[in-house]
Amino acid sequence: MITVSNLSLRYGKRTLFEDVNLKFTQGNCYGIIGANGAGKSTFMKILSGEIDPTSGSVAFTPGERMAVLTQNHYAFDEFPVIETVMMGHKELYDVRQEKDAIYMKEDFTDADGERAGELENLFAEMDGWNAESNAATLLSNLGIKEDLHYKLLKELDGNQKVRVLLAQALFGSPDILLLDEPTNDLDIHTISWLEDFLAGYEAIVLVVSHDRHFLDTVCTHVVDIDFSKMTIYTGNYTFWYESSQLALKQRADQNKKMEDRVKELQEFIRRFSANASKSKQATSRKKALDKINLDEIKPSNRKYPGIIFNNQGREAGDQILQVEKLGKSSAGEVLFGDINFTVNKGDKIAILSQNSLATTAFYEILTGRDKDFKGEFKWGVTINIADIPMDNAEYFTGKDDNLIDWLREYSTGEKDDQFIRGFLGRMLFSGEEVMKKSNVLSGGEKMRCMFSRMMLQQANLLLFDEPTNHLDLESITALNNGMKDFRGTILFTSRDHELTSTVANRIIELTPGGIIDKLMTYDEYINSDAVEKQRAELYAMA
Repeated sequence: MITVSNLSLRYGKRTLFEDVNLKFTQGNCYGIIGANGAGKSTFMKILSGEIDPTSGSVAFTPGERMAVLTQNHYAFDEFPVIETVMMGHKELYDVRQEKDAIYMKEDFTDADGERAGELENLFAEMDGWNAESNAATLLSNLGIKEDLHYKLLKELDGNQKVRVLLAQALFGSPDILLLDEPTNDLDIHTISWLEDFLAGYEAIVLVVSHDRHFLDTVCTHVVDIDFSKMTIYTGNYTFWYESSQLALKQRADQNKKMEDRVKELQEFIRRFSANASKSKQATSRKKALDKINLDEIKPSNRKYPGIIFNNQGREAGDQILQVEKLGKSSAGEVLFGDINFTVNKGDKIAILSQNSLATTAFYEILTGRDKDFKGEFKWGVTINIADIPMDNAEYFTGKDDNLIDWLREYSTGEKDDQFIRGFLGRMLFSGEEVMKKSNVLSGGEKMRCMFSRMMLQQANLLLFDEPTNHLDLESITALNNGMKDFRGTILFTSRDHELTSTVANRIIELTPGGIIDKLMTYDEYINSDAVEKQRAELYAMA
Protein backbone atom coordinates (compact mmCIF):
# COMPACT_ATOMS: atom_id res chain seq x y z
CA MET A 1 0.00 0.00 0.00
CA ILE A 2 1.06 3.60 -0.64
CA THR A 3 -0.12 6.24 1.84
CA VAL A 4 0.19 9.92 0.90
CA SER A 5 -0.26 12.24 3.88
CA ASN A 6 -0.68 16.02 3.83
CA LEU A 7 1.47 16.31 0.70
CA SER A 8 2.26 19.78 -0.63
CA LEU A 9 4.63 21.01 -3.30
CA ARG A 10 5.37 24.66 -3.99
CA TYR A 11 7.74 26.41 -6.38
CA GLY A 12 8.06 29.95 -5.10
CA LYS A 13 4.57 31.46 -5.11
CA ARG A 14 3.15 28.69 -7.27
CA THR A 15 1.41 25.82 -5.49
CA LEU A 16 1.30 22.59 -7.46
CA PHE A 17 -0.28 20.42 -4.71
CA GLU A 18 -1.76 21.31 -1.34
CA ASP A 19 -2.69 18.95 1.53
CA VAL A 20 -3.05 15.82 -0.60
CA ASN A 21 -4.15 12.68 1.27
CA LEU A 22 -4.50 9.46 -0.72
CA LYS A 23 -4.20 5.69 -0.39
CA PHE A 24 -3.27 3.33 -3.21
CA THR A 25 -4.06 -0.33 -2.58
CA GLN A 26 -2.95 -3.68 -3.97
CA GLY A 27 -4.58 -5.05 -7.12
CA ASN A 28 -5.68 -1.68 -8.48
CA CYS A 29 -4.46 0.40 -11.42
CA TYR A 30 -4.73 4.17 -10.99
CA GLY A 31 -4.76 6.50 -14.00
CA ILE A 32 -3.32 9.92 -13.11
CA ILE A 33 -5.11 12.61 -15.12
CA GLY A 34 -4.94 16.39 -15.21
CA ALA A 35 -4.34 19.28 -17.57
CA ASN A 36 -0.86 19.86 -18.99
CA GLY A 37 1.24 21.37 -16.21
CA ALA A 38 -1.06 20.11 -13.43
CA GLY A 39 1.77 18.01 -11.98
CA LYS A 40 1.11 14.41 -13.08
CA SER A 41 4.75 13.54 -13.80
CA THR A 42 5.90 15.58 -10.80
CA PHE A 43 3.65 13.54 -8.49
CA MET A 44 5.14 10.33 -9.90
CA LYS A 45 8.64 11.69 -9.20
CA ILE A 46 7.66 12.39 -5.59
CA LEU A 47 6.41 8.81 -5.20
CA SER A 48 9.63 7.42 -6.70
CA GLY A 49 11.77 9.60 -4.41
CA GLU A 50 13.32 11.53 -7.30
CA ILE A 51 12.15 14.83 -5.82
CA ASP A 52 11.05 15.81 -2.30
CA PRO A 53 7.73 17.47 -1.44
CA THR A 54 7.62 20.82 0.30
CA SER A 55 5.73 19.19 3.15
CA GLY A 56 3.95 15.96 3.96
CA SER A 57 5.08 12.37 3.44
CA VAL A 58 4.74 9.22 1.36
CA ALA A 59 4.81 5.82 3.14
CA PHE A 60 5.02 2.32 1.64
CA THR A 61 4.22 -1.08 3.09
CA PRO A 62 7.59 -2.47 4.31
CA GLY A 63 9.28 -4.90 1.95
CA GLU A 64 7.42 -3.86 -1.21
CA ARG A 65 9.58 -3.29 -4.26
CA MET A 66 8.95 -0.36 -6.60
CA ALA A 67 9.82 -0.11 -10.29
CA VAL A 68 9.72 3.07 -12.38
CA LEU A 69 9.70 3.58 -16.14
CA THR A 70 12.78 5.76 -16.54
CA GLN A 71 12.56 8.85 -18.74
CA ASN A 72 16.33 9.06 -19.27
CA HIS A 73 16.86 7.16 -22.51
CA TYR A 74 20.66 7.39 -22.28
CA ALA A 75 21.25 6.17 -18.72
CA PHE A 76 21.96 2.56 -19.78
CA ASP A 77 23.62 3.13 -23.15
CA GLU A 78 26.81 1.26 -22.22
CA PHE A 79 25.01 -1.89 -21.01
CA PRO A 80 23.77 -4.87 -23.03
CA VAL A 81 20.02 -4.88 -23.64
CA ILE A 82 19.32 -8.07 -21.65
CA GLU A 83 21.38 -6.78 -18.70
CA THR A 84 19.56 -3.43 -18.80
CA VAL A 85 16.27 -5.26 -18.34
CA MET A 86 17.56 -7.32 -15.38
CA MET A 87 18.80 -4.13 -13.72
CA GLY A 88 15.13 -3.34 -13.19
CA HIS A 89 15.26 -5.69 -10.18
CA LYS A 90 18.13 -3.98 -8.37
CA GLU A 91 18.44 -6.44 -5.48
CA LEU A 92 18.53 -9.44 -7.83
CA TYR A 93 21.00 -7.71 -10.15
CA ASP A 94 23.30 -6.72 -7.27
CA VAL A 95 23.30 -10.31 -5.92
CA ARG A 96 24.12 -11.63 -9.38
CA GLN A 97 26.98 -9.14 -9.85
CA GLU A 98 28.49 -9.84 -6.43
CA LYS A 99 28.17 -13.61 -6.89
CA ASP A 100 29.84 -13.51 -10.31
CA ALA A 101 32.63 -11.26 -8.98
CA ILE A 102 33.43 -13.75 -6.19
CA TYR A 103 33.64 -16.67 -8.60
CA MET A 104 36.05 -14.71 -10.81
CA LYS A 105 38.52 -14.24 -7.95
CA GLU A 106 41.87 -15.94 -8.36
CA ASP A 107 42.47 -16.12 -4.57
CA PHE A 108 39.12 -17.71 -3.62
CA THR A 109 38.93 -18.02 0.22
CA ASP A 110 36.71 -19.93 2.63
CA ALA A 111 34.97 -16.65 3.48
CA ASP A 112 34.30 -16.15 -0.23
CA GLY A 113 32.83 -19.62 -0.36
CA GLU A 114 30.48 -18.88 2.55
CA ARG A 115 29.41 -15.59 1.02
CA ALA A 116 28.89 -17.21 -2.36
CA GLY A 117 26.65 -19.82 -0.71
CA GLU A 118 24.54 -17.09 0.90
CA LEU A 119 24.25 -15.28 -2.41
CA GLU A 120 23.29 -18.49 -4.23
CA ASN A 121 20.42 -19.00 -1.78
CA LEU A 122 19.25 -15.40 -2.21
CA PHE A 123 19.57 -15.71 -5.98
CA ALA A 124 17.46 -18.89 -6.05
CA GLU A 125 14.79 -17.33 -3.75
CA MET A 126 14.44 -14.43 -6.21
CA ASP A 127 14.09 -16.84 -9.16
CA GLY A 128 17.47 -15.66 -10.40
CA TRP A 129 18.18 -18.75 -12.51
CA ASN A 130 15.21 -17.83 -14.74
CA ALA A 131 16.03 -14.12 -14.79
CA GLU A 132 17.72 -14.06 -18.18
CA SER A 133 15.02 -16.12 -19.92
CA ASN A 134 12.28 -14.03 -18.26
CA ALA A 135 13.99 -10.85 -19.46
CA ALA A 136 14.26 -12.27 -22.97
CA THR A 137 10.56 -13.18 -22.99
CA LEU A 138 9.62 -9.65 -21.92
CA LEU A 139 11.78 -8.15 -24.65
CA SER A 140 10.27 -10.40 -27.31
CA ASN A 141 6.74 -9.56 -26.16
CA LEU A 142 7.60 -5.87 -26.50
CA GLY A 143 8.88 -6.28 -30.05
CA ILE A 144 12.64 -6.47 -29.41
CA LYS A 145 13.96 -9.31 -31.56
CA GLU A 146 16.36 -11.88 -30.15
CA ASP A 147 19.31 -10.71 -32.25
CA LEU A 148 19.22 -7.37 -30.38
CA HIS A 149 19.20 -8.82 -26.84
CA TYR A 150 22.98 -8.78 -26.42
CA LYS A 151 23.75 -5.54 -28.23
CA LEU A 152 24.56 -2.39 -26.27
CA LEU A 153 21.52 -0.24 -25.65
CA LYS A 154 23.13 2.69 -27.50
CA GLU A 155 23.05 0.59 -30.70
CA LEU A 156 19.22 0.59 -30.69
CA ASP A 157 17.02 3.32 -32.13
CA GLY A 158 14.79 5.53 -29.98
CA ASN A 159 11.64 3.42 -30.31
CA GLN A 160 13.53 0.25 -29.40
CA LYS A 161 15.11 1.94 -26.37
CA VAL A 162 11.68 2.89 -25.04
CA ARG A 163 10.60 -0.75 -25.23
CA VAL A 164 13.72 -1.98 -23.44
CA LEU A 165 13.18 0.53 -20.62
CA LEU A 166 9.56 -0.57 -20.35
CA ALA A 167 10.73 -4.19 -20.08
CA GLN A 168 13.11 -3.05 -17.33
CA ALA A 169 10.23 -1.55 -15.35
CA LEU A 170 8.07 -4.67 -15.74
CA PHE A 171 10.87 -7.14 -14.96
CA GLY A 172 10.64 -9.23 -11.81
CA SER A 173 6.99 -8.45 -10.95
CA PRO A 174 7.45 -5.36 -8.75
CA ASP A 175 4.89 -4.71 -6.01
CA ILE A 176 4.50 -1.07 -7.09
CA LEU A 177 4.77 0.02 -10.71
CA LEU A 178 5.00 3.67 -11.83
CA LEU A 179 4.54 4.20 -15.56
CA ASP A 180 4.73 7.66 -17.14
CA GLU A 181 3.44 7.57 -20.75
CA PRO A 182 4.25 3.86 -21.28
CA THR A 183 2.54 3.64 -24.69
CA ASN A 184 4.74 6.27 -26.35
CA ASP A 185 6.31 4.87 -29.54
CA LEU A 186 4.58 1.49 -29.16
CA ASP A 187 2.62 -0.03 -32.04
CA ILE A 188 -0.97 -1.16 -31.60
CA HIS A 189 -0.06 -4.83 -31.08
CA THR A 190 2.52 -4.06 -28.38
CA ILE A 191 0.07 -1.74 -26.62
CA SER A 192 -2.49 -4.55 -26.67
CA TRP A 193 0.05 -6.91 -25.07
CA LEU A 194 0.80 -4.31 -22.38
CA GLU A 195 -2.93 -3.85 -21.73
CA ASP A 196 -3.33 -7.60 -21.21
CA PHE A 197 -0.27 -7.69 -18.96
CA LEU A 198 -1.45 -4.85 -16.71
CA ALA A 199 -5.07 -6.00 -16.64
CA GLY A 200 -3.97 -9.24 -14.98
CA TYR A 201 -1.30 -7.67 -12.78
CA GLU A 202 -2.02 -8.00 -9.06
CA ALA A 203 0.17 -5.15 -7.84
CA ILE A 204 -0.26 -1.39 -7.39
CA VAL A 205 0.03 0.35 -10.75
CA LEU A 206 0.04 4.13 -11.27
CA VAL A 207 0.04 5.29 -14.86
CA VAL A 208 0.12 8.65 -16.64
CA SER A 209 -1.13 8.45 -20.22
CA HIS A 210 -2.91 10.54 -22.85
CA ASP A 211 -4.18 7.33 -24.47
CA ARG A 212 -7.82 7.11 -23.40
CA HIS A 213 -8.32 3.59 -24.76
CA PHE A 214 -5.33 2.43 -22.73
CA LEU A 215 -6.63 4.14 -19.57
CA ASP A 216 -10.08 2.66 -20.11
CA THR A 217 -8.67 -0.83 -20.60
CA VAL A 218 -6.30 -1.04 -17.64
CA CYS A 219 -7.51 1.38 -14.95
CA THR A 220 -9.77 0.54 -12.03
CA HIS A 221 -9.53 4.09 -10.65
CA VAL A 222 -8.78 7.62 -11.82
CA VAL A 223 -6.79 10.20 -9.83
CA ASP A 224 -7.86 13.65 -10.94
CA ILE A 225 -5.44 16.54 -10.35
CA ASP A 226 -7.38 19.79 -10.38
CA PHE A 227 -6.96 23.11 -8.55
CA SER A 228 -3.94 21.81 -6.58
CA LYS A 229 -6.02 18.94 -5.18
CA MET A 230 -6.09 15.22 -5.97
CA THR A 231 -9.19 13.06 -5.82
CA ILE A 232 -9.50 9.33 -6.44
CA TYR A 233 -12.59 8.19 -8.37
CA THR A 234 -13.74 4.62 -8.97
CA GLY A 235 -13.84 3.50 -12.61
CA ASN A 236 -11.85 4.14 -15.76
CA TYR A 237 -11.36 7.38 -17.67
CA THR A 238 -14.60 7.19 -19.67
CA PHE A 239 -16.61 6.53 -16.51
CA TRP A 240 -15.00 9.55 -14.83
CA TYR A 241 -15.54 11.77 -17.89
CA GLU A 242 -19.16 10.81 -18.55
CA SER A 243 -20.15 10.81 -14.87
CA SER A 244 -18.59 14.24 -14.31
CA GLN A 245 -20.36 15.60 -17.40
CA LEU A 246 -23.66 14.12 -16.20
CA ALA A 247 -23.17 15.70 -12.77
CA LEU A 248 -22.34 19.03 -14.42
CA LYS A 249 -25.53 18.84 -16.50
CA GLN A 250 -27.55 17.98 -13.41
CA ARG A 251 -26.09 20.90 -11.48
CA ALA A 252 -27.11 23.24 -14.31
CA ASP A 253 -30.66 21.87 -14.30
CA GLN A 254 -31.98 23.65 -11.22
CA ASN A 255 -35.57 22.50 -11.85
CA LYS A 256 -34.85 18.78 -11.76
CA LYS A 257 -36.03 17.04 -8.60
CA MET A 258 -33.49 15.36 -6.35
CA GLU A 259 -35.07 11.92 -6.72
CA ASP A 260 -34.89 12.25 -10.52
CA ARG A 261 -31.20 13.13 -10.28
CA VAL A 262 -30.49 10.15 -8.05
CA LYS A 263 -32.39 7.83 -10.38
CA GLU A 264 -30.46 9.13 -13.38
CA LEU A 265 -27.12 8.60 -11.61
CA GLN A 266 -28.12 5.10 -10.49
CA GLU A 267 -29.06 4.16 -14.05
CA PHE A 268 -25.74 5.56 -15.28
CA ILE A 269 -23.79 3.43 -12.79
CA ARG A 270 -25.86 0.34 -13.63
CA ARG A 271 -25.13 0.76 -17.35
CA PHE A 272 -21.41 1.18 -16.78
CA SER A 273 -21.28 -1.76 -14.37
CA ALA A 274 -22.84 -3.97 -17.05
CA ASN A 275 -20.35 -2.75 -19.66
CA ALA A 276 -17.44 -3.31 -17.26
CA SER A 277 -17.91 -7.06 -17.60
CA LYS A 278 -16.58 -6.75 -21.16
CA SER A 279 -13.33 -5.05 -20.18
CA LYS A 280 -9.97 -6.62 -19.38
CA GLN A 281 -10.24 -5.29 -15.82
CA ALA A 282 -13.75 -6.74 -15.57
CA THR A 283 -13.92 -8.26 -12.09
CA SER A 284 -12.33 -5.55 -9.98
CA ARG A 285 -13.93 -2.65 -11.84
CA LYS A 286 -17.44 -4.13 -11.85
CA LYS A 287 -17.28 -4.83 -8.11
CA ALA A 288 -16.04 -1.30 -7.49
CA LEU A 289 -18.75 0.31 -9.63
CA ASP A 290 -21.48 -1.76 -8.00
CA LYS A 291 -20.41 -0.35 -4.61
CA ILE A 292 -19.95 3.26 -5.69
CA ASN A 293 -21.40 6.00 -3.52
CA LEU A 294 -23.47 8.54 -5.47
CA ASP A 295 -21.66 11.29 -3.57
CA GLU A 296 -18.46 10.26 -5.38
CA ILE A 297 -19.89 11.51 -8.67
CA LYS A 298 -19.11 15.22 -8.84
CA PRO A 299 -19.02 17.84 -11.60
CA SER A 300 -15.57 18.36 -13.08
CA ASN A 301 -13.98 21.80 -12.92
CA ARG A 302 -12.00 20.92 -16.06
CA LYS A 303 -12.49 23.15 -19.11
CA TYR A 304 -12.79 21.66 -22.59
CA PRO A 305 -12.01 23.64 -25.75
CA GLY A 306 -14.86 24.04 -28.22
CA ILE A 307 -13.61 22.31 -31.38
CA ILE A 308 -16.46 22.49 -33.91
CA PHE A 309 -15.82 22.13 -37.65
CA ASN A 310 -19.33 22.14 -39.08
CA ASN A 311 -19.38 25.72 -40.37
CA GLN A 312 -18.64 24.69 -43.96
CA GLY A 313 -18.49 27.57 -46.42
CA ARG A 314 -19.53 25.44 -49.38
CA GLU A 315 -21.25 22.09 -49.71
CA ALA A 316 -18.97 19.50 -51.30
CA GLY A 317 -20.07 17.86 -54.55
CA ASP A 318 -19.86 14.14 -55.27
CA GLN A 319 -16.33 14.33 -56.72
CA ILE A 320 -14.00 14.42 -53.72
CA LEU A 321 -10.57 12.91 -54.48
CA GLN A 322 -9.19 10.51 -57.08
CA VAL A 323 -5.72 8.98 -56.50
CA GLU A 324 -4.00 6.99 -59.27
CA LYS A 325 -0.71 5.06 -59.07
CA LEU A 326 0.64 7.40 -56.39
CA GLY A 327 4.11 6.61 -55.10
CA LYS A 328 6.80 8.22 -52.97
CA SER A 329 10.41 7.31 -52.20
CA SER A 330 12.84 8.94 -49.80
CA ALA A 331 16.60 8.31 -49.49
CA GLY A 332 16.27 5.25 -51.68
CA GLU A 333 13.45 3.75 -49.60
CA VAL A 334 9.99 3.23 -51.09
CA LEU A 335 7.53 4.72 -48.60
CA PHE A 336 4.47 3.69 -50.61
CA GLY A 337 3.78 2.71 -54.20
CA ASP A 338 0.99 2.00 -56.69
CA ILE A 339 -1.66 3.70 -54.55
CA ASN A 340 -5.12 3.82 -56.18
CA PHE A 341 -8.37 4.81 -54.49
CA THR A 342 -11.38 7.12 -54.67
CA VAL A 343 -12.68 9.12 -51.70
CA ASN A 344 -16.46 9.22 -51.36
CA LYS A 345 -18.47 12.08 -49.92
CA GLY A 346 -18.70 11.78 -46.13
CA ASP A 347 -15.85 9.27 -45.82
CA LYS A 348 -13.84 9.46 -42.62
CA ILE A 349 -10.70 7.56 -43.54
CA ALA A 350 -7.92 6.55 -41.17
CA ILE A 351 -4.65 6.50 -43.15
CA LEU A 352 -2.25 3.96 -41.67
CA SER A 353 1.29 2.78 -42.37
CA GLN A 354 3.95 0.83 -40.51
CA ASN A 355 6.24 3.74 -41.39
CA SER A 356 5.15 7.15 -40.03
CA LEU A 357 7.26 8.85 -42.71
CA ALA A 358 4.88 7.38 -45.30
CA THR A 359 1.73 8.91 -43.86
CA THR A 360 3.36 12.32 -43.42
CA ALA A 361 4.69 12.20 -46.99
CA PHE A 362 1.18 11.30 -48.19
CA TYR A 363 -0.31 14.44 -46.60
CA GLU A 364 2.55 16.61 -47.87
CA ILE A 365 1.68 15.48 -51.41
CA LEU A 366 -2.07 16.04 -51.04
CA THR A 367 -1.56 19.56 -49.64
CA GLY A 368 0.82 20.50 -52.45
CA ARG A 369 3.83 21.00 -50.21
CA ASP A 370 5.67 18.09 -51.87
CA LYS A 371 5.90 18.03 -55.69
CA ASP A 372 8.36 15.13 -55.96
CA PHE A 373 6.23 11.99 -56.34
CA LYS A 374 5.01 9.44 -58.87
CA GLY A 375 1.44 9.11 -60.12
CA GLU A 376 -1.27 11.70 -59.74
CA PHE A 377 -4.24 12.84 -57.71
CA LYS A 378 -7.18 15.13 -58.42
CA TRP A 379 -9.39 17.05 -56.02
CA GLY A 380 -13.03 17.77 -56.88
CA VAL A 381 -13.71 21.37 -57.96
CA THR A 382 -15.96 22.00 -54.95
CA ILE A 383 -13.42 20.84 -52.38
CA ASN A 384 -12.05 23.32 -49.86
CA ILE A 385 -9.24 21.78 -47.78
CA ALA A 386 -7.93 22.61 -44.31
CA ASP A 387 -5.14 20.60 -42.72
CA ILE A 388 -3.28 20.06 -39.48
CA PRO A 389 0.29 18.97 -40.33
CA MET A 390 2.42 16.99 -37.91
CA ASP A 391 5.01 19.79 -37.89
CA ASN A 392 3.37 23.21 -37.56
CA ALA A 393 6.62 25.16 -37.02
CA GLU A 394 6.25 27.08 -40.30
CA TYR A 395 3.11 28.78 -38.95
CA PHE A 396 4.88 30.16 -35.88
CA THR A 397 8.62 30.48 -36.60
CA GLY A 398 9.79 34.05 -37.09
CA LYS A 399 6.40 35.56 -36.22
CA ASP A 400 6.09 38.24 -33.57
CA ASP A 401 2.35 38.99 -33.73
CA ASN A 402 -0.14 38.42 -30.91
CA LEU A 403 -2.74 35.66 -31.13
CA ILE A 404 -5.48 37.99 -32.41
CA ASP A 405 -3.35 39.20 -35.32
CA TRP A 406 -2.03 35.69 -35.95
CA LEU A 407 -5.51 34.20 -36.25
CA ARG A 408 -6.99 37.15 -38.15
CA GLU A 409 -4.76 36.23 -41.10
CA TYR A 410 -6.70 33.00 -41.59
CA SER A 411 -10.25 34.37 -41.34
CA THR A 412 -12.16 34.11 -44.61
CA GLY A 413 -14.96 36.31 -43.27
CA GLU A 414 -15.06 38.77 -40.38
CA LYS A 415 -11.76 40.06 -39.09
CA ASP A 416 -12.64 42.42 -36.21
CA ASP A 417 -11.07 41.83 -32.80
CA GLN A 418 -14.25 40.72 -31.06
CA PHE A 419 -14.95 38.02 -33.64
CA ILE A 420 -11.37 36.69 -33.46
CA ARG A 421 -11.41 36.81 -29.65
CA GLY A 422 -14.49 34.59 -29.74
CA PHE A 423 -12.65 31.87 -31.63
CA LEU A 424 -9.66 32.14 -29.31
CA GLY A 425 -12.01 31.94 -26.33
CA ARG A 426 -13.33 28.62 -27.60
CA MET A 427 -9.74 27.40 -27.45
CA LEU A 428 -9.46 28.57 -23.80
CA PHE A 429 -7.43 31.71 -24.56
CA SER A 430 -9.15 34.39 -22.49
CA GLY A 431 -8.43 37.89 -21.19
CA GLU A 432 -4.84 39.01 -21.68
CA GLU A 433 -3.82 35.57 -22.96
CA VAL A 434 -4.92 36.62 -26.45
CA MET A 435 -2.08 39.17 -26.44
CA LYS A 436 0.55 36.43 -26.11
CA LYS A 437 3.15 36.37 -28.87
CA SER A 438 2.53 33.48 -31.25
CA ASN A 439 6.21 32.48 -31.27
CA VAL A 440 6.38 31.74 -27.52
CA LEU A 441 3.47 29.29 -27.28
CA SER A 442 3.76 25.77 -25.87
CA GLY A 443 3.15 22.76 -28.10
CA GLY A 444 -0.41 22.36 -26.81
CA GLU A 445 -1.20 26.08 -27.25
CA LYS A 446 0.07 25.99 -30.83
CA MET A 447 -2.21 23.03 -31.58
CA ARG A 448 -5.22 24.89 -30.17
CA CYS A 449 -4.34 27.85 -32.41
CA MET A 450 -4.16 25.50 -35.39
CA PHE A 451 -7.65 24.18 -34.60
CA SER A 452 -8.92 27.78 -34.48
CA ARG A 453 -7.31 28.38 -37.88
CA MET A 454 -8.97 25.24 -39.26
CA MET A 455 -12.41 26.26 -37.97
CA LEU A 456 -12.09 29.73 -39.54
CA GLN A 457 -11.25 28.23 -42.93
CA GLN A 458 -14.76 26.75 -43.20
CA ALA A 459 -13.45 23.73 -45.11
CA ASN A 460 -15.52 20.78 -46.32
CA LEU A 461 -12.55 18.39 -46.24
CA LEU A 462 -10.15 18.07 -43.33
CA LEU A 463 -6.68 16.48 -43.20
CA PHE A 464 -5.05 15.58 -39.87
CA ASP A 465 -1.53 14.18 -39.39
CA GLU A 466 -1.17 13.08 -35.74
CA PRO A 467 -3.38 15.90 -34.38
CA THR A 468 -3.28 14.70 -30.75
CA ASN A 469 0.45 15.40 -30.36
CA HIS A 470 1.06 17.81 -27.42
CA LEU A 471 -2.63 17.78 -26.41
CA ASP A 472 -4.00 17.10 -22.93
CA LEU A 473 -6.89 14.70 -22.41
CA GLU A 474 -9.45 17.51 -22.46
CA SER A 475 -8.30 18.78 -25.85
CA ILE A 476 -8.09 15.23 -27.24
CA THR A 477 -11.66 14.54 -26.09
CA ALA A 478 -12.91 17.81 -27.62
CA LEU A 479 -11.09 17.09 -30.91
CA ASN A 480 -12.51 13.56 -30.97
CA ASN A 481 -16.04 14.89 -30.55
CA GLY A 482 -15.47 17.58 -33.20
CA MET A 483 -14.24 15.03 -35.74
CA LYS A 484 -17.14 12.67 -35.02
CA ASP A 485 -19.68 15.47 -35.45
CA PHE A 486 -18.14 16.92 -38.63
CA ARG A 487 -20.52 16.41 -41.58
CA GLY A 488 -17.84 16.62 -44.26
CA THR A 489 -15.00 14.32 -45.31
CA ILE A 490 -11.89 13.56 -43.23
CA LEU A 491 -8.56 11.87 -43.94
CA PHE A 492 -6.53 11.45 -40.77
CA THR A 493 -3.72 9.61 -39.06
CA SER A 494 -3.61 9.24 -35.29
CA ARG A 495 -2.02 6.91 -32.75
CA ASP A 496 -4.95 7.62 -30.43
CA HIS A 497 -6.87 4.33 -30.47
CA GLU A 498 -10.11 5.80 -29.13
CA LEU A 499 -10.14 8.64 -31.66
CA THR A 500 -9.42 6.34 -34.60
CA SER A 501 -11.95 3.70 -33.57
CA THR A 502 -14.77 6.22 -32.99
CA VAL A 503 -14.19 8.46 -36.04
CA ALA A 504 -13.08 6.22 -38.93
CA ASN A 505 -15.61 4.34 -41.08
CA ARG A 506 -12.93 3.30 -43.58
CA ILE A 507 -9.28 2.25 -43.22
CA ILE A 508 -6.55 2.71 -45.85
CA GLU A 509 -3.08 1.35 -45.13
CA LEU A 510 -0.14 2.51 -47.27
CA THR A 511 2.58 -0.04 -48.06
CA PRO A 512 5.50 -0.12 -50.53
CA GLY A 513 3.53 -2.66 -52.61
CA GLY A 514 0.14 -0.93 -52.71
CA ILE A 515 -2.76 -0.27 -50.34
CA ILE A 516 -5.15 -2.15 -48.13
CA ASP A 517 -8.54 -0.45 -48.37
CA LYS A 518 -11.31 -1.70 -46.08
CA LEU A 519 -14.75 -0.35 -45.23
CA MET A 520 -14.72 -1.39 -41.59
CA THR A 521 -14.02 -0.08 -38.10
CA TYR A 522 -10.50 0.29 -36.76
CA ASP A 523 -10.99 -2.45 -34.16
CA GLU A 524 -12.27 -4.84 -36.86
CA TYR A 525 -9.26 -3.93 -39.01
CA ILE A 526 -6.53 -4.55 -36.44
CA ASN A 527 -8.08 -7.89 -35.47
CA SER A 528 -8.59 -9.16 -39.02
CA ASP A 529 -6.56 -12.19 -40.11
CA ALA A 530 -7.42 -11.40 -43.75
CA VAL A 531 -5.88 -7.94 -43.41
CA GLU A 532 -2.74 -9.42 -41.83
CA LYS A 533 -2.40 -11.84 -44.73
CA GLN A 534 -2.88 -9.09 -47.34
CA ARG A 535 -0.31 -6.89 -45.57
CA ALA A 536 2.28 -9.68 -45.64
CA GLU A 537 1.66 -10.23 -49.35
CA LEU A 538 2.06 -6.52 -50.18
CA TYR A 539 5.33 -6.21 -48.28
CA ALA A 540 6.61 -9.39 -49.94
CA MET A 541 5.85 -7.87 -53.36
CA ALA A 542 7.72 -4.61 -52.64
